[in-house]
Amino acid sequence: MKPRMLVLAVAVLLGACATTTSPTGRKQMVGGVSQAELNQLGAQAFAETKAKEKVVAGGSQNAYVTCVVNALVAQLPAQWRGTAWETALFDDKEPNAFALPGGKVGVNTGIFTVAKNQDQLAAVLGHEIGHVISRHHEERITRQMGAQAGLGILGALAGAKYGSGAANTVNQLGGMTAQAAFLLPGSREQESEADVVGQRLMAQAGFDPAQAVNLWQNMIAAGGSRPPQWLSTHPDPAARIRKMQQDAPALAPTYQQARASGRAPRCG
Repeated sequence: MKPRMLVLAVAVLLGACATTTSPTGRKQMVGGVSQAELNQLGAQAFAETKAKEKVVAGGSQNAYVTCVVNALVAQLPAQWRGTAWETALFDDKEPNAFALPGGKVGVNTGIFTVAKNQDQLAAVLGHEIGHVISRHHEERITRQMGAQAGLGILGALAGAKYGSGAANTVNQLGGMTAQAAFLLPGSREQESEADVVGQRLMAQAGFDPAQAVNLWQNMIAAGGSRPPQWLSTHPDPAARIRKMQQDAPALAPTYQQARASGRAPRCG
């Protein structure tokens, strides 16, 4: 009965949430947190990162990153385009970048070692912005809330019958099970989706979508036998490169139309 009770508890908790459709047509469970709360969490995380890391103020690299971000943001749906996007450049050799709810974008200077031109930088930032507009942060929080609450209920039931030691064991083992079977696969799914959304966005903004393939090849080469941290939770690199290679020709007309319409970024 215990697994059934866990499933029932999670189902009840998530019943108050909503099902929506992602930009690629995938069904998502969201609603565990409001957009205002997400934006606040994003702003808090961004502020903490800026407090811990060395921020590069001004300069050509800052202007370069901001130019690429602005070009991508200009092609977002209205609800995201109206956000006051903020970009920060961090003096850090790790090739990394991120985007958070509330329009916060962080980029390490190390990204320039693998993103060799503006199109490749757009591939990185398009992917990260893709997470935001696909509501991946909200989806992940909603999933975690359901998993953690359900495990807490199961742990309490075990504790009532077998004692606190049993409750702790259930919570620890249950947490590992949820992480392996519920949360991590979603992360890989989201990363694959962000690849698709980001490559589409860069084409719409006038960046060459074929350069996304070159970017990932550079990332893998830079990592050697140990992939960069940025790739640690991502799908198989070879598989994602093949997917981008397959998608690039279909996005070529979008890219060409963007250029013909005057969307031809000159960021650096």
